[in-house]
This record gives sequence, structure tokens and C-alpha cells, in this order.
Amino acid sequence: MTDFPTLESERLTLRKLAIEDADALLPAFSDDAQMRWWSHAPIREAAALREHLAPRIDNDGWRAFAIVLKGEARVIGMVSVGERRQGGVGEIGYMILPGLVGRGLAREAVARFLDHLFFTEGKRRVFADTDPDNLPSRRLLEHLGFKLEGVLREEWETHIGVRDTTLYGLLRREWAARRGDISA
Repeated sequence: MTDFPTLESERLTLRKLAIEDADALLPAFSDDAQMRWWSHAPIREAAALREHLAPRIDNDGWRAFAIVLKGEARVIGMVSVGERRQGGVGEIGYMILPGLVGRGLAREAVARFLDHLFFTEGKRRVFADTDPDNLPSRRLLEHLGFKLEGVLREEWETHIGVRDTTLYGLLRREWAARRGDISA
């Protein structure tokens, strides 16, 4: 199993996601607006969310960290990475609870996660797959330096119909340059 270090940022702690976190995450996973752009419909029951998360916990192919507000010990979201191919490439995902969107918490969590993925784990490339109409997610990725690499037409069959996808990518050297670390 992959180690799950605890990661710290100014306002947040990122720690291994636990099945018990399903209750805290349910407001996001059950929210129609939050889940509109996900590949599956909202999950309305805590038991169903635990069942959804269970195979993804303790799985080397998919790792998730709970996002916790410092000083409150309250789970407010999650960030995850899926190992998509050998050679240091991972796909990230992220979610923040409704009501906390727009405060820079997802950006802070994802930035800290990228530091870990690139500089500790040695990933060379990280990408994200998002719906073209998910403008907040696209803005977050662009703000962090991800580049739009392509649009896959009619890529996903989802609970809202067949959807295109926009692929965003970020290379370790690009992230290092943004962070001022020219040695990476």
C-alpha cells in the first residue's frame, strides 16, 4: 500500500480519507449542483456513499485525502489521484462542500496536493478531466497553471446525458517554475 502522509497548508490539513468521512462528505455528494458535472448522479444516502467510497480506500490505483479545516477537525472536501499509466502520470479530482465554494479552499488543497505529487512522489505529469460547462473547475485548473490539452467529444455517458470532456494537463517542470523551484 502507498503511504499516506499528512499534508499541511496555511488553512488546511490533508490526511488519508477514511470510510467514516462519508457522513461529512454527503452534503457534497448529494447536492444536485455539486454533482451535475460528475460522471455519476448524486448519492443521497450515507450508506450508499460508504459503499461507493469503500473500494477506493486502500487501493493503490486510487488514493484520496480528506481536506480538513485546521482548528476545526472538520472534513470539508477531498482531493484524489488515480494512477492512469506507468511513468509518473496521475489524474486528479477534487471536491469542496457546498457553501464553502469560492473561498480558495479547493485551490489551496489542490496546490498542496500538487506539491506532494510532483516533488515528493516524483510525478512528471498530472491531468484533470472536467466537463466543458464546469466553469468553476476549469477556472481553478487554469489558475493553477494547467493547460487545456484537448476536448474529447461525447466522451462520457452520464446522469445528465452524453457529455464532452476537456482535458487539462500540468507538467512537473511547469509547476516548479510557478513555484520558483528551477531545480525540478
